[in-house]
Amino acid sequence: MSDIFREVEEDVRREKLQKFWKSYGDYVIALGAVLLLGIGGFELWQRYQTSQREKISAAYTAASQTTDPTAAAKAFAELSAGNKNGYGLISKLQEANATLAQNKPADAAALYRAVGDSDNGPLGAVARLRAGWIMSETAPRAELEKLLSPLQGKDSAWRQMADEILAYADYRLGNAAIATSEFQALADDALAPDMLRDRARAFAAFLKGGGAITVGTVPPPMKVAAPGDATPPVPAAPVEPAAPPVPRSGTP
Repeated sequence: MSDIFREVEEDVRREKLQKFWKSYGDYVIALGAVLLLGIGGFELWQRYQTSQREKISAAYTAASQTTDPTAAAKAFAELSAGNKNGYGLISKLQEANATLAQNKPADAAALYRAVGDSDNGPLGAVARLRAGWIMSETAPRAELEKLLSPLQGKDSAWRQMADEILAYADYRLGNAAIATSEFQALADDALAPDMLRDRARAFAAFLKGGGAITVGTVPPPMKVAAPGDATPPVPAAPVEPAAPPVPRSGTP
């Protein structure tokens, strides 16, 4: 009796499966095809991404080995334009380095600032510091403070480096007393890197010793006669005084 019930149950199951397949079999086949295509497409995409990364890496290496700053700047500009993250930011930083090597500080500073605005990590911090050193020669202090403010948090690892730039800017602006105090504070900062503390100590000593004061004047250069000008007269040699007469024998 149990066998009959089992056979009936299997027939019912088989009938339900047949009805399900007739109703939804095409959808099941389509779904399976989509899954297979999706897996294959994902693998192809991964291969494409790997290939692109290898090409970009090779192009970056080639640009890094270029000794001509103009050619290097162009190569890095092309890389940064085609890649917004990763190699893109590093390439823009290298473009700024190559631009500075061409003696174009204003253009280099603009590129450094662009990197600093695009990245909140170490890459952006380095870019802000490099822009700051360039701008410290000419920019108003308020502009430098705005540029370096993201690096001056209490727990920032870049704070002392930013403060060094501001201290140097004060020196350039003629604020010797303020600059001396700032450099001395950096020299006494136990959290500052050793090399930075040494530089700050040396600069503070330089300023305390009157290094910011101009001592004396440089004499004007001697005028040199232009070709064709009359030769200036040579001063006559001084006349030697006549020797006293030699007394003759017998003469008092």
